[in-house]
Amino acid sequence: MRRYSWILALTLLPAFAAPAQEHEHGGSVLTSVTIRKPPPKIDVSIARGKMVSFPSSPGNANGYLTLPDSKSGKHPAIIVIQEWWGMNEWVLQQTDRFAKQGYVALAVDLYRGKVASDAETAHELMRGLPEDRAIADLKAGFAYLATRPDVEASHVGVIGWCMGGGYSLGLAIAEPRVAACVMNYGRLVTDPTVIAKIEVPILGNFGALDRGIPAADVQAFDTALRKAGKSSDMKVYDGAGHAFMNPNNKDGYVQGAAADAWARIDSFFAKRLNP
Repeated sequence: MRRYSWILALTLLPAFAAPAQEHEHGGSVLTSVTIRKPPPKIDVSIARGKMVSFPSSPGNANGYLTLPDSKSGKHPAIIVIQEWWGMNEWVLQQTDRFAKQGYVALAVDLYRGKVASDAETAHELMRGLPEDRAIADLKAGFAYLATRPDVEASHVGVIGWCMGGGYSLGLAIAEPRVAACVMNYGRLVTDPTVIAKIEVPILGNFGALDRGIPAADVQAFDTALRKAGKSSDMKVYDGAGHAFMNPNNKDGYVQGAAADAWARIDSFFAKRLNP
């Protein structure tokens, strides 16, 4: 596995430290909480992308930007949103994955420099994250991409996992210019007035064994979207729980479901984001 050389390391551990049912927000577990001020440098000899900063409210936001091989013309773009652990190496790898497919990809650092080491700390970071600041940072990330000369501003999508899945939907609601939204086992909305505001096509991937997001709730969300005339494609995977797409989730990763979810994601973005 390719490693990213950070001044402050972001290294993966192979397993969870607590039973799977306690990890309602999924992901890899790190060894410590690190605070990055300023953002860490990346060894450009082995890392595809770079850290960037852009104005938000309050202050500036940071993100990991990675570009496609083709440098000519405008490209579709994707905003990548972290799990509750923070912007760790797995998130950067997914960002690089999209760049290799031809997208300008930006992972927005919602914790502004903090990365969780265990479920308790991740829970504290998630609960301590001001939702208005998180949405502001994501909208700022969208604005940063939309003003880049190598980005087709009308073809910017968003994807997130667990906590990030909910914020993916949140950005799609808050920023009407988002062209496609993917939410992987993220928080749903039920308010009909909020659902009525959704204009973006939404693709969702969920696990039938997810205790935090029951399959019945996913079905109700899908039904509400369709009844309101929205574009919705929700899938619930039998035998899968929360965070089933992350192989670092040793107790919950489901290879077959993850492969199918990725195929759905790639097809969805190819259809919705390519001019």
